[in-house]
Amino acid sequence: MEQITSAGKPVQITVIDGYELKGSKGDTPVTFIRAEFNQAVLGDSAKITVSSEGTAKYNFTSSFEFNPEGGITLDDLAHKPVFLTMTEVLPKEKKQKDEKTLILGQAVVDLLPLVEGESSFETIIPLHPVPGSPLEPLQPGVKQCSLEVKVSVAEPLLTAAQISGGNLLKVTLEAAYSVPESFVPTGPVQNYMVGLQVPLTGEKDYPIFFKNGTLKLGGEREPTPRPKKWPIANILAPGANNIPDAFIIGGPYEEEDGELNHPEDRELRIQAECIKKRITWDLESRCYLDPPAVVSFQKRIADCRLWPVEITRVPLVTAPKGKAAKFDKMDDENALSFHGVAYVNMVPLLYPGVKRIRGAFHVYPYLDSTVYEKTKCSFSLFRDTGHNLLHNNKAGGVNSPLSKPGVAKNLKEDKIQASSLKSQSSDTGVEMEAPPNHNPEGQQYVEAGTYIVLEVQLNKALVPKRLPEELARRVKEMIPPRPPLTRRTGGAQKAVSDYHMQIKTISRAILDEYHSMFGKQVAKVEGDIDSETLEEQKCQLNYELNCSGKYFAFKEQLKHAVVKIVREKYLKTIPFENQEELQTFISELYVFLVDQMHVALNQIMPDDIQGAVPTIHKSSEQLRLFAFEAEVNEDFEMAAVYYEERLVREPQNLEHWLDYGAFCLLTEDNIKAQECFRKALSLNQSHIHSLLLCGVLAVLMENYEQAEIFFEDATCLEPTSVVAWTLLGLYYEIQNNDIRMEMAFHEAFKQLQARMLQAQVTKSTANLDGATRLSMQKSAGTVEQHVEEGVKAESSLGPWGIASGSSTIAAKVESQAGPGAPFSLLDGFLEESSKLQSQTEPILSVPPQDPAINQKSSNLFPKETLKREASKCLDSSMFLHPTHYSVSQTPTTIFMETIRFLMKVNAVQYVHRVLAHELLCPQGGPSCEYYLVLAQTHLLKKDFVKVEECLQQAAQMDYLNPNVWGLKGHLYFLRGDHAEAKACYERTISFVVDASEMHFIFLRLGHIYLEEKEYGKAKKTYLQACKRSPSCLTWLGLGIACYRLEEISEAEDALSEANALNNNNAEVWAYLALVSLKAGRQLEAEQAYKYTMKLKLKDEVLMAEIHMLQETVGFGNPSF
Repeated sequence: MEQITSAGKPVQITVIDGYELKGSKGDTPVTFIRAEFNQAVLGDSAKITVSSEGTAKYNFTSSFEFNPEGGITLDDLAHKPVFLTMTEVLPKEKKQKDEKTLILGQAVVDLLPLVEGESSFETIIPLHPVPGSPLEPLQPGVKQCSLEVKVSVAEPLLTAAQISGGNLLKVTLEAAYSVPESFVPTGPVQNYMVGLQVPLTGEKDYPIFFKNGTLKLGGEREPTPRPKKWPIANILAPGANNIPDAFIIGGPYEEEDGELNHPEDRELRIQAECIKKRITWDLESRCYLDPPAVVSFQKRIADCRLWPVEITRVPLVTAPKGKAAKFDKMDDENALSFHGVAYVNMVPLLYPGVKRIRGAFHVYPYLDSTVYEKTKCSFSLFRDTGHNLLHNNKAGGVNSPLSKPGVAKNLKEDKIQASSLKSQSSDTGVEMEAPPNHNPEGQQYVEAGTYIVLEVQLNKALVPKRLPEELARRVKEMIPPRPPLTRRTGGAQKAVSDYHMQIKTISRAILDEYHSMFGKQVAKVEGDIDSETLEEQKCQLNYELNCSGKYFAFKEQLKHAVVKIVREKYLKTIPFENQEELQTFISELYVFLVDQMHVALNQIMPDDIQGAVPTIHKSSEQLRLFAFEAEVNEDFEMAAVYYEERLVREPQNLEHWLDYGAFCLLTEDNIKAQECFRKALSLNQSHIHSLLLCGVLAVLMENYEQAEIFFEDATCLEPTSVVAWTLLGLYYEIQNNDIRMEMAFHEAFKQLQARMLQAQVTKSTANLDGATRLSMQKSAGTVEQHVEEGVKAESSLGPWGIASGSSTIAAKVESQAGPGAPFSLLDGFLEESSKLQSQTEPILSVPPQDPAINQKSSNLFPKETLKREASKCLDSSMFLHPTHYSVSQTPTTIFMETIRFLMKVNAVQYVHRVLAHELLCPQGGPSCEYYLVLAQTHLLKKDFVKVEECLQQAAQMDYLNPNVWGLKGHLYFLRGDHAEAKACYERTISFVVDASEMHFIFLRLGHIYLEEKEYGKAKKTYLQACKRSPSCLTWLGLGIACYRLEEISEAEDALSEANALNNNNAEVWAYLALVSLKAGRQLEAEQAYKYTMKLKLKDEVLMAEIHMLQETVGFGNPSF
């Protein structure tokens, strides 16, 4: 072993005991341990006799010097283990001079804990038998031969700065699948190699090589989990190749980070990994990154994004006979063949909290121009450093990473051979400007569909992720939770209630006094007492109360309650300025107290209470509908009244605060909207929509730090939320943080894909059950009912759920497919869809895996990748939205889901940014839903020209979409073209599937019918609206239609319903006045007319009609 300078730190390896040991000769063999590290022998132990129980005490210590300045470094400790070889000393035979030995097994000590900052550790490691050894192989349930080992250093090898700022990189190469057919196990022996470079500091890179891959013919899948292997050759015991506690786990393709993780790639992956040829390595290489190297590593990922991982095949040429164990140097002419490269996207390692990426990556021919364009790397690991690598290309050579560049033995010879390799590369077509067809061997990777499976793992994330607890704490600091306010013991209501209580107490006392004075007299009298007797008893009772002082006691008892009413009800706490003001107030107070006294007395004497007028209690949902009607009619003052009434009723209901906040966004009152959303969040700090809306308002008000906290907290609380990840990505786009933007969009897409796959499985199961049910339903009516119910279920929408934006006609039951044939169902749909869309633009708009690539990184991926992404979007999205008849179906995208959420809360300012992303989806242009949303945003601004342009585009893409025709009707209605609006509305309601918002379609269509005096149609339309969502306006329209049809009784019923829902509508009172005049009810006609005038009816024609009818019947106007 080389002598190390005194600056080194000794690393001691102590073998303490051995267990379950056996020998080839007898039960008590003599054994010794040899320790090796870095291809050097550290020493041999004493020869120890194993006891009959199979144990041996070695207490053998060996050491080596750790010296990062030029000897053994942290990298060596990371990827090179200590080998402990147990050897048996055989008994000497007669006339035998030298001792004979037999190697029993080999154990491996992983020194990784030292690289992680530990100063000592103890472990029991298995002793792996060599071929032919008497030791028991590793089997479940059988005690394994093992050694107890202790590793220690005087002080930790890493400083505090290295522990906090350094990192450990692990690269695992699993296999290359679907390799070219020209790769055959017969013929010359080949060395299959893969290499990549890891940046350290400055311009210096650290190369990692994986050599001696095993070519397999396929036929079965590689087992999982399977152990990872050391990148070291010439290990004696086969089991010692395996790294302790390190396994290749595998996992679902969809959860990988590579290129072949889409649903349409599943069949290709299954065939390649089960049937086709593959080259396996299963090697893990480690590299320690000190703090400067970590910074360089991060910078290289941010600058280059894609890293080249090269693959090649190098033939091994055997020596002449008699030297079979050695290999000569190969011919330079055939040195480098099948030179390919895979482009590994390392950007996910810069995502917060990400420590590992694993995936499958296509292999392409190595071409200097293409590699430089994609990776900014002009240096080929195999070609430009090929001299050293190929010179040492021998069977059994070390697979570990090359040692760091040192002083070459013969620098001149190196340069000559390196230039020779470059000339060979030129001959084979690998030049800087070489076209693709000049690397025919590398092109075979593309033709065969070759890909490698690679894993890159770090001990610590390069970008730490904030913990959910920290995010929750930050949100709590910004918006502390507010417990419900305790009810005040005072207040106006309490004062009146106390007054009622005192009245009841005093009345009972007076009744007791009356009974004690006149009880016997009243009992003797049969029937009612005459008025004279009652008056006399009253006088006697008053006299008795005054004489006994009880009157003044009652007065004092009531005085305190009256004072509270004056203070709490009338807010009078200061003296009056003049006597007149005092007298006016006393008169008003007296009237109030007498009224309340009667209320209290009626409560204790229920027999005398007259029947109370029944009141219709409006539910919270009804108030929300009324507020929405007022919004659409631009009566924002009335809408605010309805929203505030909901809040007064249920101040602890966060949905009411969210609705009111959305209304404030519509009126562009962002400050009040922010208050509402934060109030909702204070009621429930785990409510996702409240967090997202607080984040949206924070962005609109440029409080970016708070916005990031809100969005991140939402993704932590609900990591499957597509909208939360998309909004987080949009925030990072505003901050020009492209890497995190791609991370968020990628995660949103991943969650959307997972949801679609889950929907596919659920739908397949439902189809199987539905096929059984439908086969038993012979009645066509039953089938139609089934379809109708399914449509209603699909179009249903929760109070704060994400609405389904697509709308199609569902007029037949789709073909059934079993759970085992999802792709056949998809193929059938695609065939039909391709015929329907042959003359139109593609409308599919599911985003690619990383949507930001379309804007910022389009030069990183070839066009074929984008086309494949589009195909992937088509395949996955169709499972969720099957087609019906010839109506094109728009699948959802992460951006369209976010748009629906934002439109629901009227965040129009944010919608335009998301629409820009939806427009850039690489599927051939925007969708029908895109134009519908754009039209709605322009409609809010009354930009009718742009609305019409958008609706024309939407109609061209989906002519049978009821939402298109409904929005067209609204456009024409607002422009005053009621004839065109009528045609559009009639077409909308004729569809089998309703538009997303039918309430106003019915209202406005009924209004047009009334204008055109088609009262029968108007009645039918308003009846449908009353059945679906009754409101004051729907009942009013129905009442007007019935009145014009001379159906007075039905009109009165409908108008009464309208009046019960809203008694402040002047038009309702006006028609009630007309109905009362027609019915000849003078008092009701005058009352209705009075409220009509009080509420200031604006319809002069209707007022003139009332006056004319009043003159005809001779009553109804008290002013006559």
